[in-house]
Amino acid sequence: MPKAYVFTRYGGPETEALVEADRPVPGPGQILVAVRVAGVNPVDWKLRTGYRRPTDSDERTFPAVFGSEVSGVVEEIGADVEGFGAGDEVFGNTAAGGYAEYALLPAALTAHKPAGLSFADAATLPVAAATAYDGVRQLDLPSGATLLVTGAGGGVGAAAVQIARAGGVRVLGLASEGKKDFVESLGAVHVPSGPGWTERAAAAAPDGVDGVYDLVGGEVLTEAALLLTDRTKLITAGAPPEVVAELGGARVSRARTATVLDAVAHLVVNGDLDPHVIRRFPLDEAGEALRTVEEGHARGKVVIEVAR
Repeated sequence: MPKAYVFTRYGGPETEALVEADRPVPGPGQILVAVRVAGVNPVDWKLRTGYRRPTDSDERTFPAVFGSEVSGVVEEIGADVEGFGAGDEVFGNTAAGGYAEYALLPAALTAHKPAGLSFADAATLPVAAATAYDGVRQLDLPSGATLLVTGAGGGVGAAAVQIARAGGVRVLGLASEGKKDFVESLGAVHVPSGPGWTERAAAAAPDGVDGVYDLVGGEVLTEAALLLTDRTKLITAGAPPEVVAELGGARVSRARTATVLDAVAHLVVNGDLDPHVIRRFPLDEAGEALRTVEEGHARGKVVIEVAR
């Protein structure tokens, strides 16, 4: 039987297990994919702890398969699905987990993988890169403007830096001293995090900051807001909507469309975006892959490769 990596209840790593699972059957509007690569994200372990995303509408059933993004090959399509067929190479958001040999994807959140895009890179795009793309488009800063990205060393932050730079925007990247080389390699001016960071950011941008893309929240978000004269150019993916609204800003508005997936895929193919896949694990080491992300030390993307 096919294998999947699941959590059996809310809690810590002790709830995780590699199990045998029935091959999913695609419903209306869904695609069944033979997974080649699954992306690993912080939200994966957060869901295991009981965290609920704004998009979650139903109570979770157990065992629940980890994972929100995959790339793979179409095995079967459900009713009312057009534009996809068996054998197509695709990537997208999952309907019910992706650390598995087979996964269901909503057709509306699935895109064809360009020939020049690897399965590993494709699997990292639907969550972090798409969130980064949506936020940069929401800010809509002109070429030559200055953008501050907080949490620039993380998955969304690294993608946001590169996407903004591709549009001619100057970027300040707030991150720890240990991520200085990584942030600078993305094309950003590194601003060390920690006490006094706003003074360091102001010194790096003597003409002011035109936009803030926050991925940290908390006190960092409050301090970042002080650097802006136009608070409509303050967005966050790291704080609740009511918190950023009090500061005059807004949450990142997610498009969640295949059009966005196509756009970020072509940024990779064109050389404007490097997903920075740094570690690859087989499915039977999915727990180790998740620990790598959960411990917060990864300076790029971690993926799970499913042998075929």
